[in-house]
Amino acid sequence: MSDDFTPGAGRPLTGRANFLLSQLGFQIAQTFAARLAPLGIAPNHFGILTHLERGEGSSQQRLADALGIHRKVMVGLLDDLEHRGLVERRRHPDDRRAHAIHLTEAARTLLPQAHSVADQHEDEVLAALDAGERTHLIAVLQRVADHSGNPPGVHPGLKHTPARRQSATQADDA
Repeated sequence: MSDDFTPGAGRPLTGRANFLLSQLGFQIAQTFAARLAPLGIAPNHFGILTHLERGEGSSQQRLADALGIHRKVMVGLLDDLEHRGLVERRRHPDDRRAHAIHLTEAARTLLPQAHSVADQHEDEVLAALDAGERTHLIAVLQRVADHSGNPPGVHPGLKHTPARRQSATQADDA
């Protein structure tokens, strides 16, 4: 075992997994957001749209619960997506008090482009690794993520409203 993994005050930051994950995570998140921006969406929009892509028609509340997002935050995110013409609220067929969330044709056109951006971004981030190393890295990171307590497949960044909506939401709460 290498001394790089021994705890202690003298260990350099480059030998600390938490530092490296944070450093890379910040850079990857910033770059991904910049790459999605020309499509008119942010990473949290992409997360909700991909979740809906796998099973649209959920109520706002069920979607909020599945993604671990407070209902007020979910309303703001859906308002933003609706304003962008990417989702629509329809009366829920089983509960007239609820709205079912559906993708629009614009979202169905946008999602393949967004997935392509995500795939290209991942390929560039992992360019230094061969196929076996990529598979191993993903498996190890999945074990760490499973142990973190976060819901599988849900990014904690989804819990935050887009910056544009956040100030309006905060003003409404005042």
